[in-house]
Amino acid sequence: MATEDRVLAALADIPGPDGRTPLPQSGLLAGVSVQPGKAGSKVYVSITADPAKAAAMEPLRKRVEERVRGLEGVEAALVMLTAEKAPQPGAAAPGPRAQAGTQRALVPGIKHIVAVASGKGGVGKSTTSVNLALALQSLGLKVGMLDADIYGPSLPKLLALRGKPQVKDGRILEPLDGYGLKVMSIGFLVEEEAAMIWRGPMVMSALQQMLREVAWGDLDVLVVDMPPGTGDAQLTMSQAVPLAGSVIVSTPQDLALIDARRGIAMFKRVEVPVLGIIENMSYFLCPSCGTRSDIFGHGGARHEAERLGVPFLGEVPLHMDIRERSDAGLPVVATQPDGPHATIYKRMARDLWATLSGESAGRAAPRIVIE
Repeated sequence: MATEDRVLAALADIPGPDGRTPLPQSGLLAGVSVQPGKAGSKVYVSITADPAKAAAMEPLRKRVEERVRGLEGVEAALVMLTAEKAPQPGAAAPGPRAQAGTQRALVPGIKHIVAVASGKGGVGKSTTSVNLALALQSLGLKVGMLDADIYGPSLPKLLALRGKPQVKDGRILEPLDGYGLKVMSIGFLVEEEAAMIWRGPMVMSALQQMLREVAWGDLDVLVVDMPPGTGDAQLTMSQAVPLAGSVIVSTPQDLALIDARRGIAMFKRVEVPVLGIIENMSYFLCPSCGTRSDIFGHGGARHEAERLGVPFLGEVPLHMDIRERSDAGLPVVATQPDGPHATIYKRMARDLWATLSGESAGRAAPRIVIE
């Protein structure tokens, strides 16, 4: 069975970029992760690299990947170059503005990248992301989806997608097709029940690869389903590409709104505008008697949007159709396009696209101010 120690031992005779120091002692190994699989272990290695020297580091990356892949008990290996570097002693850490200014590079062919985020899990962010992307597509737009939730990818289930992406030119991944959306997820590359125990630099490198080493083609919008919280994945997406903005998903109760505020504050800190807030599970209509129940309260997200001066995109009810179809990989916008729930998502998509295309106010998306 492969272990981290065995991987490091196998790399001991591979010199680092200076041609002398063994790679494990060079200080450039940002992380090694070994995940058990059905036919053997999957090994992920992250190597620190200056972005300006990434091309020169590619032969080293390939050599390491070949060495690890050849180890007994290894089913697959993925070696990634990451720009994450430890700060030099005595050096001041750059602020979010400086980091964003040096690292945000366009993804060719993609006009707008929108992050759908939440401060906490369990608010229906992934279901909202999928239906919002499909609703944007219903407007005649070319839309892709990136599942940035490295630790708990949801898109394979929500879109009923199976199989691994095809590789072209030895490295570029072909996205899968989900109801006409171009889709990429780490869930296509690992076992469904595998525990993703990854260190920060490995998360950032994986996200960079899924952004820049995927044949997205020409897209009007790339919707990014973010993981909950305000950690490495969120900062990577915010600082690595010029996000057009973020959409915040929350349920109405105060506890969820507290976490949503943290997400909004994070995007503000890295200068990413908030394009709107969605109140998910806003209310429940009894399918038998039609009685409305505000299980989680009601209107909290709308009031928060008004307080912050950002658009409120709308309310999505807590309904069995949405839940059942999501679990079955049959999102309501694609499979019930004329139904009441699809109508809600399409209305939100129209408002979002109006902001992205500058039609709503003839200017860029609004900035938020948190007192």
